[in-house]
Amino acid sequence: MNKILGVLSATAICAVANAGDKPNFIVILTDDQGYGDIGCFGANDIATPNIDAMARGGIKLTSFYAAPVCAPSRAQLMTGSYSERVSHSFNPIPHDTRGLHPNEITVAELLKKANYSTKLIGKWHLGDHEDFLPRKQGFDEFFGIPYSNDMWPYYYGHKGNHPRLKEQQERAKKIGYSAPKKEYNFPDMPLMRDDVAIEVNPDQTYITKRYTEDAKDFISRNKEKPFFLYLAHAMPHIPLFVSERFRGKSKRGLYGDVVMELDWSCGEIVEHLKTLGLDKNTLIIFTSDNGPWLRYNADGGSNGPLREGKASTYEGGVRVPTVAYWPGKIPAGQETDLITGNIDILPTFAKLAGVELPKDRVIDGRDIMPVLTGQSKVSPHRYYYSHSRNIPTIRNERYKLKMKLKKGAKKGSKVDPKLFRAVELYDLKNDVGESKNIIKNHPEIAQDLFKQAKKIAADLMKNARPLGVAANPKPPKIDHLPVQ
Repeated sequence: MNKILGVLSATAICAVANAGDKPNFIVILTDDQGYGDIGCFGANDIATPNIDAMARGGIKLTSFYAAPVCAPSRAQLMTGSYSERVSHSFNPIPHDTRGLHPNEITVAELLKKANYSTKLIGKWHLGDHEDFLPRKQGFDEFFGIPYSNDMWPYYYGHKGNHPRLKEQQERAKKIGYSAPKKEYNFPDMPLMRDDVAIEVNPDQTYITKRYTEDAKDFISRNKEKPFFLYLAHAMPHIPLFVSERFRGKSKRGLYGDVVMELDWSCGEIVEHLKTLGLDKNTLIIFTSDNGPWLRYNADGGSNGPLREGKASTYEGGVRVPTVAYWPGKIPAGQETDLITGNIDILPTFAKLAGVELPKDRVIDGRDIMPVLTGQSKVSPHRYYYSHSRNIPTIRNERYKLKMKLKKGAKKGSKVDPKLFRAVELYDLKNDVGESKNIIKNHPEIAQDLFKQAKKIAADLMKNARPLGVAANPKPPKIDHLPVQ
């Protein structure tokens, strides 16, 4: 018996040792949270003590970039490539036939090669058909909504008499938001567990809490093996919902209440890791998918010192508040303005997990661990490129160039560098708010950036990978579930 117990104990010790060989990864992604919506990034009307504590215990990334809107940003995070590279520069609506191509290799799929457990909790938004769902893209488990939380029958402006719809219409009136002229006839929205819808139009009042509890459960179940948790919150994307515990707690109204609950969620996860003894072997990256949706006024968040917000390639649309936290590996109290972005998550995680990057495709991201640890004072990106609605931008360490289509050029989904013209240049070191166009003062700088932008755009066109198109579209089945 003692011999058997000895063997079992040795096996348990070995399992824990193996689990510690590779770090755990957690990406906490909020939706439409602005640069000015976190205390450590300047917010003085929303209390975010847990995120602020992560920043003090790790590194604050003040020039971290995403795409200007939801789905392209998530495509970048998943693939380590610019959204144009994977032909995913749009937001799919429910039952859209398009999504992230099944041949794309996601960060979850790469980590599976190193025996990681993987889970997505929250918003996917890279296709809701059977071929595109998370479990076809490397995730062992999925709990969440396959697209944005506003893509449901109760969208602002939709006609009807349902109490939930009335609630949304009253909220829109209160914040002074005019509903779009186009009427959106969205289908019932599924809350899914893996590949099955378990609820329809769930009560989002408790969605942040439910996601948080599910995240803690996943961590507990995988404490003895490496894991990757992608927690993609629904909030603070409109419509805003918050539990009673946080309602009325913020100086910024409902939006601030929602952010406070998201901050609570971060604190719950960090504390859970500490309780399980996993905090020193877990890299957490907290970030947002794009800038704030300013057209929703009080419900739209703050861009802080930056210009414009979601859907724009000005800094307020693409520069997002980001913190990296890993006690003992990332020195505490750091801040960097070096260029980094969500395309860097895949190559950074792959390097740490000991997984080689695929050699049959272009990966635009770079390993930024030397930046996170403070070992490197130079960004791996000499230039960073952004694009939205045929308005590309490019920046280097200091300057940013904004381009537009030439007069008379036809708009299209492809980014043809021959159609660009340089129109605005900003010195981000001295003018982060992009208030003074200095293109006439520094034509040589504008010309260099313009030249580099055309090179990147040409490469994106030449080496673009195809978008996924469902041959036999099969959206989630929800007919058998009662409508909430």
